[in-house]
Amino acid sequence: MPSATKDRKKQKKQLKKQLTQQEKQRASKSKRELAAPSAKGRAKLLATGLGAGDSKGPKKGPKKGDSQKKGGAKKGDAKKGAAHAVKSTGKAAKAAEKAGKTKLKKANSQRKPKLTAATADRYDLYQRSVNSPEADVDFLFKVYERLRDGARPKHLREDFCGTANLAAEWLRRGAELTAEGFDLDPEPIEWGKGVNFADVEDGLERMTFHLADVRSRPLVKPDITTAPNFSYWCFRTRDELKGYFRSAFEGLAARGLFVIDVYGGPEALVEMEEQRDVGDGLTYIWDQRQYWPGTGEYHAAIHFSFKDGTEMRDAFQYVWRFWNLTELKDLLSEVGFRSVTTWFEGTDPDDEEVGDGNFELDEKGENCQAWIGYIVAAK
Repeated sequence: MPSATKDRKKQKKQLKKQLTQQEKQRASKSKRELAAPSAKGRAKLLATGLGAGDSKGPKKGPKKGDSQKKGGAKKGDAKKGAAHAVKSTGKAAKAAEKAGKTKLKKANSQRKPKLTAATADRYDLYQRSVNSPEADVDFLFKVYERLRDGARPKHLREDFCGTANLAAEWLRRGAELTAEGFDLDPEPIEWGKGVNFADVEDGLERMTFHLADVRSRPLVKPDITTAPNFSYWCFRTRDELKGYFRSAFEGLAARGLFVIDVYGGPEALVEMEEQRDVGDGLTYIWDQRQYWPGTGEYHAAIHFSFKDGTEMRDAFQYVWRFWNLTELKDLLSEVGFRSVTTWFEGTDPDDEEVGDGNFELDEKGENCQAWIGYIVAAK
């Protein structure tokens, strides 16, 4: 390998000769003469994109906005690029090479694997598609402060907590807040500990998980108990559901609230599939499989489809009883709740078929084709 000084002189003579020849000859000769430059010369060529044809180098020049934008080798401008390669100092070439490696390393670290049925995680997909913890926690604080004369709740209980995405968001709202979660399945709990609590300061110290039935007693009586995503529909007889509501009432603090969501409307009882684009090539599919009006038995499932054409069928399956809002209100009153109110979503002013995300007190509601509301039971 010749020295860097000799190599540069040789290149300069060769390039000067090239400038007097035709374009085809110049390109051909440039490729032959620059095929094996010195280590420093190679770095300069890579920095300007002239080494793009080298089998060991990058197959593309720098990105838009890098050296090409500043006078490097642009398409149809071999003279300017070659001159730049000759004039670059060894120090600048090293810096360019280092910067290129840093950018490549950063790009690789930020590159996300493509979502497919084989690579996706069902809990991650569920949280992307179904959960809205920020909005849910906003609502919990709003109703408590409104019904409890501006007081701020401190302790939350999340029943059927699963990955405890909601509880984690609750803890993010203040270092003084605490929570408990109840679920019978250890798998989503462990997943949630590693994912949802990773950025929550002292999160796992302020959160207590119980691998237990939701009718079990808490360690600390909560200001709010919530059972999100219609999960209490797993109780399929009146006695079972009433027993759960009674345990929720007895487990609350003296001024506690019990908050559940509810689903209804004519379309809620229709056997159908509904698809929604979530983004990143992911489609969420809500499948209302079967409903028997004589028993209220209700079978549903969640599927996911991906941009590559693959599907994750039956990612989650549910065997529920469909509970009507008025039935739920009656049961909550029977177990002792002093006040049972309903909260419905407002309508987007630009589209009557779309909700505005804001739930307000409304004792009657509007019979849309499908609606979601909250029931807030106050002790």
